[in-house]
Amino acid sequence: MKVFITGATGFIGVHLTMKLAEEGHTVHALCRTEEKAKLITHPGVRIFYGHILNEDSIMQGMEGCTVIFHLAAYARVWAKDPKTFYDINVKGTTLLLDCALKQQVKKVIITSTAGVFGPSVDGKIINEDIVRSIKFFNEYERTKSIADTVAGDYNNRGLDIMIVYPTRVFGPGLLSQSNSATILIDKYIRGKWHFVPGNGKGIGNYVYIDDVVKGHMLVLEKGRSGEHYLLGGDNVSYHDFFRILKEVSGEKYRLYNLPLFIMLAASKIMMAMANIFSLPPLITPGFVKRYVYHWECSSAKAENELGYSPMTLAEGVKKTIRWLKQN
Repeated sequence: MKVFITGATGFIGVHLTMKLAEEGHTVHALCRTEEKAKLITHPGVRIFYGHILNEDSIMQGMEGCTVIFHLAAYARVWAKDPKTFYDINVKGTTLLLDCALKQQVKKVIITSTAGVFGPSVDGKIINEDIVRSIKFFNEYERTKSIADTVAGDYNNRGLDIMIVYPTRVFGPGLLSQSNSATILIDKYIRGKWHFVPGNGKGIGNYVYIDDVVKGHMLVLEKGRSGEHYLLGGDNVSYHDFFRILKEVSGEKYRLYNLPLFIMLAASKIMMAMANIFSLPPLITPGFVKRYVYHWECSSAKAENELGYSPMTLAEGVKKTIRWLKQN
C-alpha cells in the first residue's frame, strides 16, 4: 500500500519509515531538507519536501495514499516563541486531517505522547482511561492533548483515526531531545554522567524503539477506529534504571543524588538566560516538576488487543549499548 508519513526523519519516524519500506510498502515521506532526507534512503521511499503547515506539500505527498502516519511534532522542552508548539502540534494536525478528508484517506495513525495522561497520581497506573487531574507541565504536553481532541472530532466526521502514546523511548537512532534516555545511557557508559534525579525513587516507563515501531505496525493491522493505545515497556525507578545500566554495561561509576530544589534553581537560571540571550535551556522549571511524580504506565490494552509484547528494559539497554559502542 501507499503510506504518507510526517515526521519521517525524527527518532521514531526514521525507524518506522524504514520498517514500512522494508515490508514492501511505498512510503511518501514529508521532509524539510535534503540533509534530513538522507536518513531514510530506500528504494521504497519517495521524498516530498515541505512543511507540516504547508497545505500544498501535504496534499502532494498524500496523493494516492490510503494510510497516514502522523509523527511530526514540536517535541522540545522550550521554544523562543511558545506559539510554535500550538502552530505545529495543533494547527499542523488540523491541516493534515483536513487534507486527509479531501484525499479520502482510509486510515490515520497519530503518534502522541504518554505525557498527555499526566503522572500516576494516588498510586493509579496510567492507562488509556485515565482522566488527567493536574495541570500540564509544559506546552508540548498541553498542545499534544489538544491535538488528540481535534483528532477525536475528525474521527466523528468519518476519518478512521487511531492514536498511539509511546512512553520514554530509547535505543539506536538520532541522539536528540526525543531520545534523551539514550543520551543518558551513552554519557553513563563513557563516564560522563554522575547524577540521579531527586531521591532516585521516581518511577518512569521505558520502551525500546523497535517495540514502539512494532506497536505502530500492529495498530495499522489490528487497531480499532477511534481507539487509543499506550506503547510502553518496564516501569522502573531511577535507582533501578541505573542498577540495570551498571549490570548490563559492566561499568560501576559512582552516582550522586541531585536534589530537586537544585535542579529547579538551575532550570530557572537557564530560563533567564534563554529569555535574555535566546539560548535553549537544557531543562525548564515545568520539566523539573515532573520529577516529583511517578509515571507508571500500563500497555495492557495494546497487549490484549494487538498482541503487543515489549522486551525488558535490560534487553533494550543491552542492544542500545552494543549500538553505541559500534557507532
